[in-house]
Amino acid sequence: MTLSPRALLKSLYQKAVDAALPHHFLKAYLPPPGTGRTIVIGAGKASGAMALAMDQLWPLGASLQGLVLTRYDHTPPEQRLRQVQGLARIEVVEAAHPVPDEAGFQATQRMLSWIDSLHLTEQDQVICLISGGGSALLAAPAPGMTLTDLQVLNQGLLRSGASIDEMNCVRKHLSAVQGGRLAARCAPAEVVSLLISDVPGDDPQVIASGPTLPDPTTCGEALAIIERLGLSLPESAWQGLRSGAFESPKPIDPRLARARWVVCATPQQSLEAAAQEAQRA
Repeated sequence: MTLSPRALLKSLYQKAVDAALPHHFLKAYLPPPGTGRTIVIGAGKASGAMALAMDQLWPLGASLQGLVLTRYDHTPPEQRLRQVQGLARIEVVEAAHPVPDEAGFQATQRMLSWIDSLHLTEQDQVICLISGGGSALLAAPAPGMTLTDLQVLNQGLLRSGASIDEMNCVRKHLSAVQGGRLAARCAPAEVVSLLISDVPGDDPQVIASGPTLPDPTTCGEALAIIERLGLSLPESAWQGLRSGAFESPKPIDPRLARARWVVCATPQQSLEAAAQEAQRA
């Protein structure tokens, strides 16, 4: 049967979307339950869908508890219902994107306090569900900065015309969670990050400003970008960058020795899925 042009285009679009849906690919990347606790954290516009898929795929009775942040109105209806019924093992909290808000700030603080309270050990594993949008949703300003400072910074970056790499370099050095700091917080547990890419080149260090990956960029590079763009910062931020106090964890940081990651879905995979459907038709 020959499809109409409209039906063909809809089928190509659906194939592209299906290739990026977590319940289609996540199972292949999930580590097995370990001898200790399994903790789930994360953030991004797809983290709600990732949380739902993981909750459904993870063995019943196996240790699992978590908290992830997603954008407003991005929690899957099924996950929302499971939370209301008390059946969800991973809580999904909604906040603002692309400029962080109070809800994101409070949820991020709750996540960090929860991680600290768990006193994670080498027997525990932390699974991080990360996708695009996590930079704004994980709203934890660097020491001495406020949420308002972070909001002004994000608004300035969005208006500046800076590349995603430049924006994330700045964000990583003015955050208490980006640029590998979230993974460092979880040491000595094993940290497994499952990533959905929304960035050119699919560089995992750029996705959501790399909260669980070591950061090769420096305070000096962030300073150069900020000065070139003429961004406004509080004095505490200037001091932190110029002194190097805001330097991010590097690849040799021992706290990241047990951190690993995999990019599970990319725009290219979606394009290829649509191309295969076009060839079949």
